[in-house]
Amino acid sequence: MNEKKIRTRDLTVTALLMALNIIMSTSVLSIPVPGGHMYLNDVIIVTASVLLGPLYAFMVGGVGAFIGDMLFYPAPMFVSLAVHGLQAVLISLFVHRWMKEKPFRGSIVGAVVGWIVTFTGYSLGRAFVYSTPAYAVAKLPFQILQTAVGSAVALFLCWGAPHLVRLYQREFGEA
Repeated sequence: MNEKKIRTRDLTVTALLMALNIIMSTSVLSIPVPGGHMYLNDVIIVTASVLLGPLYAFMVGGVGAFIGDMLFYPAPMFVSLAVHGLQAVLISLFVHRWMKEKPFRGSIVGAVVGWIVTFTGYSLGRAFVYSTPAYAVAKLPFQILQTAVGSAVALFLCWGAPHLVRLYQREFGEA
C-alpha cells in the first residue's frame, strides 16, 4: 500500500492557512458592496490550493470558509463548504496532478476553472438559500470580481516576485 505520511508541518501550514481564511471571511476585512460585502478569502484559498495537495486544499478552502461563515454569517455556510471546497480541490488537482509537469500553467487553468465554479456555485447557492434569484443576480458581478481579484493576487503571490511556491518547496518539500 502506497500511503503518504501525514507530516506535522503539513498540518501546521494547513491550520495556519485555514485560520487566515477564517479571518479573511470576516466583515472587518471585507469591502462593502451593494447588498453585502466582498471578501478577500479567495486569495488564501487559491494560494493554499497552489501550495498544498487536494485534501489539505479542501480543508483550507471548504472547511475554513465553512467555519468562517458559521462564526460570522451562518446562512451560506454549507454553500461555502461545497463551493470553496470544490474550488480548492480543482485548483490543487490541476497544479499537483493533471498538469504537474507545468504547475504555473496548471495554476492558471485551475484558477480559471475555480473562478467559474465559485461564481456559478455561489449564484445557485444564494438563489437557494435566500429563495430569490434576484438577490443572486444582484451579487453576481461582485462575486465575479471577488474571485478574479483573489485569484490574480494569489497567483502573483505564488509565482511573482517573492515566488512563494519556490520558498514553500524549499522549506517544506512537495505537498
